[in-house]
Amino acid sequence: MDTGFFVTWLRDAATRIRLQRDRLTELDAAIGDADHGANLDRGFTEVCKALEDWPPTAPAQALLTAGTTLIRRVGGASGPLYGSAFRAMGKALQDPVTLPGFAAAFEAGVVAVERLGKAAPGDKTMIDALAPASRALTAAVEKGLTPYEAFHRAAVAAEEGSRATIPMRARKGRASYLGERSVGHEDPGAASSALILGALAGVAVKEATKEVD
Repeated sequence: MDTGFFVTWLRDAATRIRLQRDRLTELDAAIGDADHGANLDRGFTEVCKALEDWPPTAPAQALLTAGTTLIRRVGGASGPLYGSAFRAMGKALQDPVTLPGFAAAFEAGVVAVERLGKAAPGDKTMIDALAPASRALTAAVEKGLTPYEAFHRAAVAAEEGSRATIPMRARKGRASYLGERSVGHEDPGAASSALILGALAGVAVKEATKEVD
C-alpha cells in the first residue's frame, strides 16, 4: 500500500460521495440539518484539490492532508470528525504500510472520532459503521487474510453497521433531540462512513487485479 493507493482511495471516496450526495442529504433531512451530503461533497472535492496542489510523498502525508482539509473546509460536525479520523490515522501510520499497521491506524482513527464525538456503538452515529469495520480489519489481520479480503470484510461490516442504525434511537447529535422520531431512519454519518469503506475495498480490488495481471 503505497502513496498512490491512499490517494486513489481518497479520490474514489470523493467520487462515491458525490454520486450519493442527494441520498446523504435526504438521510440528513430526516434527522439532521439536511446538509451532510453537500458538506462532505464540498470537503472531499477540496481534499482532491489539495492532493493535486501538494502531492503527498508518503501515505501518512496523504491522510494528514485529507484530515486537515476536511477540518478547515467542512462545516457542521462531519468536518472535524472525519478530519480528526484521517489525521489520527496519518499520525499512527508507519511506512512501509502493512495490513496490521493499517488496521492499527484505522483503529486510532475510530478512537479519535469516539473521543471527539463522545459517541459509542449504539448511539446512532458514524461509530456504528466505523467500529464494526475496525473490528473486521483486526479479525482479518489475525486470520492472515489479504488486504483485498480484509478491506472487503471491513466494507461489508460498515454497510451492515450503517443499516443497523435504522431501528436505533439517536443518543448523540442533533438527531437525539428528536427522541423516538429518530427511529426508522439510517444515520447519515454511518452511511457516508460505509461509502468511504466501500471506496477502500474498491481500491483493493484494483490493486489485486494488477497483481494478477
